[in-house]
Amino acid sequence: MYTRLVKHFSVLEDPRCAGKVLHRLIDILVIAVCAVVAGAESWEDIELYGKEKKDWLATFLGLQNGIPSHDTFRRLFMIINPDAIEHCFLEWVASFSSVEQREVVAIDGKTLRRSFDASKEQKPFHLLSAFSTRRGIAIGQRKVDGKSNEITAIPELLDSLNLKGSIITIDAMGCQRAIAEKIIAQGADYILALKGNQKRMHEAVQSYCAERCFRVGSSLRPTVDYFDESHGRLVRRRAFVCPDACHLPALQQWHGLRQVLAVETIRHVANQDKTRCEIRYFLSSCNDSVAQQIRAIRSHWGIENRLHWVLDMSFREDECRIRESNSARCFAILRKIALNLIRQDSTSRNSIRAKRKKAGWSNDYMDSILFGKFRA
Repeated sequence: MYTRLVKHFSVLEDPRCAGKVLHRLIDILVIAVCAVVAGAESWEDIELYGKEKKDWLATFLGLQNGIPSHDTFRRLFMIINPDAIEHCFLEWVASFSSVEQREVVAIDGKTLRRSFDASKEQKPFHLLSAFSTRRGIAIGQRKVDGKSNEITAIPELLDSLNLKGSIITIDAMGCQRAIAEKIIAQGADYILALKGNQKRMHEAVQSYCAERCFRVGSSLRPTVDYFDESHGRLVRRRAFVCPDACHLPALQQWHGLRQVLAVETIRHVANQDKTRCEIRYFLSSCNDSVAQQIRAIRSHWGIENRLHWVLDMSFREDECRIRESNSARCFAILRKIALNLIRQDSTSRNSIRAKRKKAGWSNDYMDSILFGKFRA
């Protein structure tokens, strides 16, 4: 992993004045990655980690002028090109884990909640991420100006990824004809959530399904119908496939649309004696079995549970007070690199948080994360 990391991040252009450079760019990047793996949450933390682990770091880094100060880390990540960092990240991920056929790639946004600056009237930064639900790793990132601008950022993120043969799942914000066309053009398929932001289409599909699927004595029968009992909840899930709904006037301009899915979820919580019913609608270009598409829909929540939640709870992302735009984007990439490295490690069955602590305490374990079992 270390060799690939150095290979793909060594192409970064150093924005500093050549005559004033004391520390190699790749050394700074590697120290920052190791520090974040070990629990660092600020530039000061990274400097402290570097000084405490200087002897170990010197076994594979140059460090001709010692460990950089926290101001050096901060200034470098303020002026480095964040687009270039994100591109190197994409290339690095692709080097060890390419997207496979029919893999589900979830795309969703997340706000860095404490990155606002009231004195500058600066709103919190919003980042769009692509997540491989099978492998549990982040495979792409783009910054957007606000949640409403995800519509323009999603095509940019799609352009940066090799998605041929995969299934792309996006929430209602990404339910746009242009996005669907771009996914099909890349040789992938889409499953897009259809909600009230597409009012005309949503109402048309809702009326169709109410008549054909959910009315007593309706003609369509559920293709999937099963119960799931766990954690004190009894859940019944029914899925209806409505290929004829694709011919509704409101949906005729959708490129590649093969099916409309209606998924009904009925939850009963025993200790509260409450029952709730929810019906969700999806536009799908897939020709896969309904069971496989339902699994893809459910796996979309992996980006919330296994990426965003982990970044918040294990990496304390929402508490980070780095507010400068470039720095915030770069530190977000450092977290995703660290998470991907930890997820690739198979030598320990501990939680993400425990693995980070262990990496900070044990040079041997950090060695295994960076280099595998044996350092070349």
